[in-house]
Amino acid sequence: MNENTLLEMNQEDTGLGKVEIAPEVIEVIAGIAASEIEGVASMRGNFAAGVAERLGKKNHGKGVKVELSDEGIVIDVYCVMLFGISIPTVAQKIQNNIRQTLLNMTALEINEVNIHVVGVQFETKTSEVEIDQEM
Repeated sequence: MNENTLLEMNQEDTGLGKVEIAPEVIEVIAGIAASEIEGVASMRGNFAAGVAERLGKKNHGKGVKVELSDEGIVIDVYCVMLFGISIPTVAQKIQNNIRQTLLNMTALEINEVNIHVVGVQFETKTSEVEIDQEM
C-alpha cells in the first residue's frame, strides 16, 4: 500500500471541502474495535510493530493490515483468542464491530474483514500456543 494513499470519505457535497483519511487511521480504529470484543486475548503485529512497542510507542494498529484494491477496502485482522470460546462467534463479532465502528466514525464501507486466528491463549500468559507465520 502506498503511504501517500488517502481514503476520501463519501459525503454530501457541502461546498466546504473534502475529508481524507490515512489508511493508518483505519488500522488503529479496526485494532481498537477488534480488541473490544470479549474472547480476543491479544492482537499480533509484525516485527517492526513489536520493536516500536518495546521502545515505548503504543501501536493500536498492530495486528491489522488495510489493503486498498479495485474491489474496495480489505482489512486483515491477526489475533490470539482465549481458550474455550467459540472462535466462529467471536470472529463474527469482531467483523461486525469493525464494520460498524468504521462506518460510524468514517462513513467508509468496508468490502471484507478477514479474521486470522494465529494463536490460543490459556489461563496463564506463559502457556500461549501460536502458529508461526509471517503477515
